[in-house]
Amino acid sequence: MSEYKKNSIKLIGAIGLGTGVMISAGIFALLGQVAELSGQIFPFIFLAGGIVTGFSAYSYHKLSQAYPSAGGIGMYLVKEYGKGTIASFAALLMAFSMVINQSLVARTFGTYTLQLFDDSVADYWVPILGVGLLIFAFLVNISGNAFIQSFTSIVSLLKIIGLLIFAGAALIVVDFSFEPATSEVAANEPTIVSMIAAISLTVLAFKGFTTITNQGEEIEKPKKNIGRAIFFSIIISLAVYMVVAWAVSSNLAIDQIIQHKDYALAEAAAPALGDAGVWLTVVIAIIATISGIIASIFAVSRMLAMLTNMNLIPHSHFGMPGGIQKHTLVYTVVIAMVLTVFFDLSRIASMGVILYLIMDMVIHYGLAYKLKGKVEANPLIVWGAFILDAIILASFVWVKLQTDYLIVIVSVLALVVTYFGQKWFLSKKTAEE
Repeated sequence: MSEYKKNSIKLIGAIGLGTGVMISAGIFALLGQVAELSGQIFPFIFLAGGIVTGFSAYSYHKLSQAYPSAGGIGMYLVKEYGKGTIASFAALLMAFSMVINQSLVARTFGTYTLQLFDDSVADYWVPILGVGLLIFAFLVNISGNAFIQSFTSIVSLLKIIGLLIFAGAALIVVDFSFEPATSEVAANEPTIVSMIAAISLTVLAFKGFTTITNQGEEIEKPKKNIGRAIFFSIIISLAVYMVVAWAVSSNLAIDQIIQHKDYALAEAAAPALGDAGVWLTVVIAIIATISGIIASIFAVSRMLAMLTNMNLIPHSHFGMPGGIQKHTLVYTVVIAMVLTVFFDLSRIASMGVILYLIMDMVIHYGLAYKLKGKVEANPLIVWGAFILDAIILASFVWVKLQTDYLIVIVSVLALVVTYFGQKWFLSKKTAEE
């Protein structure tokens, strides 16, 4: 893998990286989970998530203008809090949330691929296929920036076209009706809290825009193009999410979406398009997850390499040849493999939401308070982003405490271990120096 190369990623390549990460597990795995929490209004939950993400993206855009750097989020946190425990802790939360997203994408790949076979195929093939995808993504990532941006840009375009074909065909069948499909089976009515909690899952579906900020000066004309790439990635993803969610809601009743939440798009294709529709949807899912995981691994390995070079996180070569970036790529893929094997889609997504939103709030607070007067930003928008994150996070944790408290406990333990582990590492590093 090559070292950082300034101006090696063009605007279209940056947009491809952002949409590549977002339009992957974001729509294929999370749509059913969003519907489970919010009921028939779930297409509009994606719109609400896009609005929350817009507030959040403003902070990253302003920080990228002031500090365009490869491994961006790590640098932003250092500028906000200094080279200390909080910066390294929050940066690791971002990295962990991205690795968690990789395992989410990997299991989504396995889940959708199995829809091509009959019910006799054992479920253990889901993690096996997911691990296989991670290995493939590793091999692609060691080929360098030029190939990755070309690959993700082309594949991102293909999956967007494919999803729009699926959505268009599904909507034609129902005469573009806005009426959700009905069923004789009554679904549980969502509460206000659960609907707000559902927004947090859609924010996770949009978080791929941070992939763009992590490339920093690798992007051509970063001060101008990072903001543009973020904007276009979010708009494109929101448009795709909305039309696909509309198509699914028009063809499947809410109880059916919830029942098949891990592969709702494939299930929605059957009544609208028959077996050919299922095949089309699964092929699109495979393409989407492949491009998503390649782009995500590309971003997180670089951020970890930067944190390592700044002596903010521990690093060991374990006898491996090559540079730090190659090592962090290996660590990223191995951790994602472990999560893919041991956690299901719902729990992977839940943990990703909790870690990501906490990190996001740390970013907003640092910009609004720590960098006040140093970086030009509208405080109302930044504090608005902080408050919106806090509301949807609190709602999500409240819902999970009632339905799956174990994942909340695991997430809290991860937060505690990461914080105090980093505190110990940095104090030891300071003593050695």
